[in-house]
Amino acid sequence: MNFSSVNFENLTPVNFVKRSAAVYPDKAAVVNGSKIYSYRMFFLRINRLASALKKIGIGKGDKVAFIAPNIPPMLEAHFAVPMIGAVLVTINIRLSPGEVAFILKHSDARVCFVDNEFAGLVKPVLSDLPDVRKFINICDVDDGRPLEGQDYESFLETGSPAEMDIDIDSELDVAAINYTSGTTGEPKGVMYHHRGAYLNSLGDCLEMKLSSDSVYLWTLPMFHCNGWCFPWAVTAAGGVHVCLRKVEPGEIFALIERENVSHMCAAPVVLIAMANHPGAKEIKLKRTLEIATGGAPPSPTILGQMEAMGANVTHVYGLTEVYGPYTICAWQKEWNSLPSEKRAVLKSRQGVAYTVCQFLDVKDTNTMESVPRDGRTIGEVVMRGNVVMQGYYKDRAATSRAFDNGWFHSGDLAVVHPDNYIQIMDRQKDIIISGGENISTVEIENVLYRHPDVMEVAVVSMPHEKWGEVPKAFITPMPGTSPDAEEIIAFCRENLARFKAPKAVEFITLPKTSTGKIQKYILRKRAWNQES
Repeated sequence: MNFSSVNFENLTPVNFVKRSAAVYPDKAAVVNGSKIYSYRMFFLRINRLASALKKIGIGKGDKVAFIAPNIPPMLEAHFAVPMIGAVLVTINIRLSPGEVAFILKHSDARVCFVDNEFAGLVKPVLSDLPDVRKFINICDVDDGRPLEGQDYESFLETGSPAEMDIDIDSELDVAAINYTSGTTGEPKGVMYHHRGAYLNSLGDCLEMKLSSDSVYLWTLPMFHCNGWCFPWAVTAAGGVHVCLRKVEPGEIFALIERENVSHMCAAPVVLIAMANHPGAKEIKLKRTLEIATGGAPPSPTILGQMEAMGANVTHVYGLTEVYGPYTICAWQKEWNSLPSEKRAVLKSRQGVAYTVCQFLDVKDTNTMESVPRDGRTIGEVVMRGNVVMQGYYKDRAATSRAFDNGWFHSGDLAVVHPDNYIQIMDRQKDIIISGGENISTVEIENVLYRHPDVMEVAVVSMPHEKWGEVPKAFITPMPGTSPDAEEIIAFCRENLARFKAPKAVEFITLPKTSTGKIQKYILRKRAWNQES
């Protein structure tokens, strides 16, 4: 006898909104300025979106792209698109039109929803997107429709509010594709399945202690790793989503006060902006604010300033390929009695695996043996299990390399301390993490090699007071040419997203090994003023 329908159900994060709509129908689910949607209304809008998509022929495996800030349609898409077995592709609003066009074409997107503020990312490349059958204008702040097609609210009205069944064949079906430049400069589509999204959402709930009393402020972009799975996690807990179009310290503090915010995620650059906001020293939060931060660890000074306000900052670590956070610096009560500087050192570590992410290790890159837990021996951070991507979309070779020896290889180098907490020491492939955004040095170098006056180039990180680190380009010019730094930077801004462009350029003869390989470590020391 087959009992599969009795003792097995596909895990999918879409189920979270069904439960919360049933348990908390009249409770606030989404706040967007003066608009408030209850869980009943939130679920109704999700069903309308799913139904409307099906009416225009979108079904299992079809890709649906969204280009928008942290507003209700982005939240609704995280449930409606995977509900019908389609695949959500959220696109970074900081990219250039060319980069957006690449993602839309590579992902095979059939429909694209675009917030009208960001229509300039697709209008210049419309002729390159013949396979996108329909564009929908999201009119969050005004009624302008810069792209030919319906507005979002009118599109919703074409759908039915009736509850729809979740139409997937397997929990391993792809729910979303997130694009990352990785380390090669070529964007890769990271495939998330329903099972992984479900489990990591529960991990967020457990590790960040989300509940139905939680009020979550959307400072972290939803286009980044699907907002670290928090669109699903906050909904699973029955908490409140507070939307935020643009990350501005003044607006953040205003919303924290007005909405009684309890949780947020943010890159260190956001914490720096908050700590340095006028009047920040006088702010005393009426409710403890739990903050998860990733990327470069916040400085002891910033940690102290945030704690003085009434915030508790927790360091997490992960990658796009593992659904966002994979480790957390789980706090130990006995650390509370330590001096502030020692506590800051402990908080800066990447920590231990999420409860749902059991398999984490640091291994010798040659032998694949686990490194000693001595806090000194460096190896590569590797992961495996349910919360690792399904693979890179249409790139079997890159997937195979990433999964070598039965582990996902992060490319990050770390040590393991005696207490089993890991600490990242370096990035194996020279990725620059600037304000929470990953920037590939190879991608910048490839653009610079297209400049007629550039003979050789190497890009490394340099320190920056606001962004933590930013790109710096070292260039050997073509003989007989005299390019200037401003011209080089302008060229990059024309061919890359502006945040990827180098913030400084230095013209030198690049140092090389005897075999002709550029010695980036020398340049890095120079950029960070570690060389006399």
